[in-house]
Amino acid sequence: MRNLDLFALILLMYTACSTKEPASPSDFSDQEIPELGLTEKQLHDKLLGMLVGSAIGDAMGAPTEMWSREAIKLEYGFVESLDSMIREVSPEGIWTANLPGGGTTDDTRWKVLTTNYLLSQTSKGLNPRDFAEQVFETYESYTKEFKEIKSTDPKPFEQVALKMGWLQEWAKVSRPYIDNNLTGYADSLGKFYGGEMVCAGLLYSPSLGSYFPGNPEKAYAEAYKLSIYDLGYAKDISAQSAAMTAAGMKPNASKEDLLASLRLDPANYFESRLVGRTAHTILKNALWISAESAKQDSLGNQLQVDSKALRFAYGQLDLQLQDMPFHSGEIWLQTLTAMIYSDFDFMGSLIFLVNYGRDNDTTAAVAGAILGAFYGFEQLPIREREKVIVVNKALLGIDLEQLANDLTAHMLGK
Repeated sequence: MRNLDLFALILLMYTACSTKEPASPSDFSDQEIPELGLTEKQLHDKLLGMLVGSAIGDAMGAPTEMWSREAIKLEYGFVESLDSMIREVSPEGIWTANLPGGGTTDDTRWKVLTTNYLLSQTSKGLNPRDFAEQVFETYESYTKEFKEIKSTDPKPFEQVALKMGWLQEWAKVSRPYIDNNLTGYADSLGKFYGGEMVCAGLLYSPSLGSYFPGNPEKAYAEAYKLSIYDLGYAKDISAQSAAMTAAGMKPNASKEDLLASLRLDPANYFESRLVGRTAHTILKNALWISAESAKQDSLGNQLQVDSKALRFAYGQLDLQLQDMPFHSGEIWLQTLTAMIYSDFDFMGSLIFLVNYGRDNDTTAAVAGAILGAFYGFEQLPIREREKVIVVNKALLGIDLEQLANDLTAHMLGK
């Protein structure tokens, strides 16, 4: 199911059709940005790493999204790289059936939408109303596209219906928020995806964090403002993912810096009466699972299908499952556990998450974004990074390199 011949054909077409060199760190100088401690090239490398790292995770999980571990093992074996997607289309999934390896889902579309939003921001602080408008206007463009179809063929209607379905729940929350209709906003948010604590902000918050490199406190505060689709402690989790991304982008960032960002509490969740900070409990559980897993195998935490450590970690995560796979707390526990278990190794974290199953394209996309920003594009695996760039641009119209180039230039004021 590797579909390498198809990928080679796409690569040939992509190369032949390109009219300019793709964006790269060479587009920016070695001049240091004083307030960041990064050079222009380093900033670009980390922004591109965040976007492409997230897309790699999304693409690795997309073929088996929402599958059980047993089903993944039966059909794909132990997943360690990109595979083709022989699966149906869906609003939150792929919009083009049977994509080759490297194709992506809504997890990458959210990075595109959020980057376009960031490009519209002109101050150091982000405007949540602008974000709601970005979401609503994107949805509205799909409704207009639907109305303008002049055909009796059902296929174009079905294609646009996928786009509308992707954002219809979000539009219901966005409209009253934009109108400053507090009662309407509270009511629509309470019914968002049936009132479940979905991982809404986690789909876009790492992108917000990358906008504040080296400043996890600021990233947390701004992402928290934009967690307007989150319920309960999911707001804290979304803000934490932004803080973690920002922490990984500071000069010479360490793994300890990533973990330290999770102990920041600008919204004072630790003061919650009787309950405390649920996100911190999730962190402690992830640390415990990783530490106990290492005791199960003389070789420590291994990423092999027959590893006792891996089986133990998966078994402990099974005990924490929620009613729905895309519950924010469940997503965050799996993501943190994977990164800690694999000692923040990029591919190791994704392999852990993809083979675990559940909402594995989302968990892998979140981990991929955080670690992609931490390591930077140049340290991502060459085969995977090249494949997602080519497939997304050639087949899905998503130019990850151009997005990173534009965002870097915007942040530099160029």
